[in-house]
Amino acid sequence: MSMRITDYSRFISARSAARQPAAIRALVPFTKLPGMISLGAGAPNAETFPFASMEFTLKNGEKVKVDDEVFKEALNYTPTPGLGPILEWLRELQLREHKPPMEEFDIAIGTGSQDLIAKALEAVINPGDNLLIENPSYTGIISFLKSQPVNLIDVSTDGRGIIPTSLEIILSTWTDEKTRPRVLYTISTAGNPSGITPHMDRKKQVYEICRKYNVLILEDDPYYYLQFELPRIASYFSIDEDARVLRFDSMSKILAAGMRLGWVTGPKPLVERINLHTMTTNLQPSTIPQVMTYALLEKWGQEGFQEHVHTVSQFYRKKMDAFVQHAEKYLSGLAEWTVPEAGMFVWIKLNGIDDTNELITKEARDKKVLAVPGTSFTPQLVKSPYVRVSYSNVTEEQMEEALKRLAECVREASQ
Repeated sequence: MSMRITDYSRFISARSAARQPAAIRALVPFTKLPGMISLGAGAPNAETFPFASMEFTLKNGEKVKVDDEVFKEALNYTPTPGLGPILEWLRELQLREHKPPMEEFDIAIGTGSQDLIAKALEAVINPGDNLLIENPSYTGIISFLKSQPVNLIDVSTDGRGIIPTSLEIILSTWTDEKTRPRVLYTISTAGNPSGITPHMDRKKQVYEICRKYNVLILEDDPYYYLQFELPRIASYFSIDEDARVLRFDSMSKILAAGMRLGWVTGPKPLVERINLHTMTTNLQPSTIPQVMTYALLEKWGQEGFQEHVHTVSQFYRKKMDAFVQHAEKYLSGLAEWTVPEAGMFVWIKLNGIDDTNELITKEARDKKVLAVPGTSFTPQLVKSPYVRVSYSNVTEEQMEEALKRLAECVREASQ
């Protein structure tokens, strides 16, 4: 029985529904039509731009030249969703990688995936709404949501991700259907901070519950390509038969964080809401990172991209293996953790410590160790015995010394 969503009005906030296309921005796609003479857009004349071409060098010495015509186009205003060539490349990537049941989807590029997630959340939040969020969750999104008129409804997690019964109980016992949460925000690979990657059986259970109660899933997945084993654990997008998943990807962890390039994939009515938001704020994402990324992806091809992300994932796997080895040496008996299957974080529970905030922000810092206390990742900002640590940017010697110092802090706090 088909449960495909065709009417998204119940998900769209009043503020988002009120947004209309910007009159000038709406003209941009028409400027490229054959024979069109534009007197309307007011774009600056490209003859005044000092840039003639673009070329960059990879670490292996190879030079990549951006196509002159694509570069010329990128120097001026372009369509809000992104440049056509990279959008098509990413569409092919999504089809190959996720094989979604719903091949009718839109893609838009943003200034990093968090830009797109914030705009998506704003599009589905009305004042006083209730929004489902896993506990723990990403502090950046929690901080954004705390600035919105929204009630955060915690969904419990374990070492395998969202606990289906927790989600089911919340939704089944909600007495007022009008106020029942319509949206779930989840990090579906290598949770930040938990490091947990839910397997497909768990994701299917969560998806079916969302299907049963008509809940939209915002799938934040910047660590998807940092899975240590192949084949990768599939996404919610890959099982989305109803067009209820809005998926967010990022180049930050696999190409360069400073390029600030992310993309959203999902149902056209929802992606359109994000594009309308962009039209009225920053007009469009920067095109220079787009042409750089496209030139590299076009040079690599789909297979070359897969080779690159596999190399990146194995780099972090070696880091993780070393970190866990030293954690076992210094923290055994003092702490508990789940070994991650992807990403760059370990979520450590300190035994005998009810709240890690002071220990991490004072004692650990005094010993020259930086980490993030667990309370920062709880939707209600409550006390937490956990601490999030990252092994991504430390040498093996540094991680060993840091864990040794952290162990000293735990022992001192327990005395």
